[in-house]
Amino acid sequence: MSVEAFWVLNQKRIIKEVVRAFNKTIVGPPKKLTLSRKPCSIDLMMNSTFLAPADFESAKALIDSGAIRHIAMIMDGNRRWAQVQDMPAQQGHVEGYKALKHLVEYCALDLKLPIMTVYAFSTENWRRSNLEVEFLLKLFHKTLQDEIEELIEKNVRLKFLGNLEHFPVAFQEECQKASARTAHNTGMLYQVALNYGGRAEILEACRKLAQQVKQGDIQPEDIQEEHLEALLYTQEASDPDMIIRTGGEYRLSNFLLWQSAYAELCVVDELWPEFSPEVLNRAINHFQNRQRRFGR
Repeated sequence: MSVEAFWVLNQKRIIKEVVRAFNKTIVGPPKKLTLSRKPCSIDLMMNSTFLAPADFESAKALIDSGAIRHIAMIMDGNRRWAQVQDMPAQQGHVEGYKALKHLVEYCALDLKLPIMTVYAFSTENWRRSNLEVEFLLKLFHKTLQDEIEELIEKNVRLKFLGNLEHFPVAFQEECQKASARTAHNTGMLYQVALNYGGRAEILEACRKLAQQVKQGDIQPEDIQEEHLEALLYTQEASDPDMIIRTGGEYRLSNFLLWQSAYAELCVVDELWPEFSPEVLNRAINHFQNRQRRFGR
């Protein structure tokens, strides 16, 4: 039996066993969480409403006009969603993956968004329990194997942001293979941040720039912003026009610190597994209420 077939037949049992072992490491009872859906007076916070047909058309028009080319997303709230649903944390990650899969298809095929970037695993996420990290790595590996053919079919170009050297060699090879197989696709550029940290990205770029100075390739007084930008993980992409964070938290969490200088920030109440194309459309339409002055 292949690994894929074994996973399909036994995934529920495997998840239950992992969850049982994971729960044994938790000290004390889990907190009871409640989700508030009360209207918020702060314009950055939005709550789910029925999607009017015009929402898609206006969102699509903003993208077609070039007003929005790049949307970055901080996918927060998988574990909180699982707690509210009285499910194990791992199930929250599985549901989060399902939401992401749906959203990638929607952005690539329906909205025809040029660039989409998602924050999948940060440099700080290694601090979580070994069991949760191992579960996430297996989920990443399995979903990458499952989704690559669909990404090719949808003409999506896949790129990874971050230092992949900390991951198992087999997973690194899968990432490299997936990037290579989609390299000539001409549709949406889909950037997945794995073992990514904005500070680490800037620090690595500075070190490379310092090495260029040391070798005499450039003088310190000649260094411009574009020299540093060319050494960032995102050198192929324009800066994000908007950054959406789910789960109601107001922080960037070390995500795209350089690139987000003029990004419009949008925080939504929905936890990541609840985030849908309808909520995305509303967030995009909210964008047109902003005036982007870029310091002028």
